Amino acid sequence: MKPSLVILAAGMGSRYGGLKQIDGVGPHDETIIEYSIYDALRAGFGKIVFVIRKDIEEAFRERFEAIRPADAQFVYVFQEMDSYTNGLGTTDRTKPWGTAHAVLAAWEAVQEPFAVINADDYYGTDAFSDMARFLKEKASPAVFSMMGYQLAKTLSDHGSVSRGVCVVNADGNLHHVDERTQVQWEGDQIIYMEGDQRIPVDRNSSVSMNFWGFHPSVFPIIEKRFHQFIQETTGQPKAEFFIPLFIQEMIDREEVKVNVLPCQDRWYGVTYREDKPMVQEAFRKLVEAGTYPQPLWG
Repeated sequence: MKPSLVILAAGMGSRYGGLKQIDGVGPHDETIIEYSIYDALRAGFGKIVFVIRKDIEEAFRERFEAIRPADAQFVYVFQEMDSYTNGLGTTDRTKPWGTAHAVLAAWEAVQEPFAVINADDYYGTDAFSDMARFLKEKASPAVFSMMGYQLAKTLSDHGSVSRGVCVVNADGNLHHVDERTQVQWEGDQIIYMEGDQRIPVDRNSSVSMNFWGFHPSVFPIIEKRFHQFIQETTGQPKAEFFIPLFIQEMIDREEVKVNVLPCQDRWYGVTYREDKPMVQEAFRKLVEAGTYPQPLWG
């Protein structure tokens, strides 16, 4: 059975200022998602699951059904405020519950090992090949994976970002993730902010870009932890249930090993609208180098 790819695309894109998930960046107006889909299908994934909001379904279907290859299955599922809440939680939320909740929204569509990515991040061709190999050969209820990128290859030139800086043990497994905010270049050094302190961080540190590999047995685990999270964050309408939260708890309880798959690819993303010209230039060069055909779906 071919692995599936779950694309998290329900986010609001507040810093970008628009529906960046379907904003074209390629030479023929291709979206970042389209390059991820192309890489995934080429690597051996079979089904593409879009996690979106109901209010953007029409725009997504119009955009992606037009390019869907005949042998690929596209499925659309919805992350809404009340998805999998069992009636729990606050009614005054203004944004979805976070990335782990978004994964949970894909439960009914996924019965096989699967990968999770962000809609607005470009991960590179090697990353999809390595992840597909892991999902076909190693994924189990006790073994998950995460693509590990070099921190210096994941920053924006137009503002600070948040990054999950990983500590990897001698066996190549994830030990823990340190969530760092306001990560940015300062001269030729990378720093992050902790209060008023500017703290340097190794440019070669392995970071999580939210590219994970899971066995489908993870879904009931996420659901149980999500319901606990709702109760723990009562009265906090901006609290978000992120993937590293339940992953870290599973690691600490020795319930799972998370293989960190090192990736040398350059990450590209459009955190800020000012990032777009740089990303467009990057895809132009990738096309010129023969990494992708032009147009992508010709």
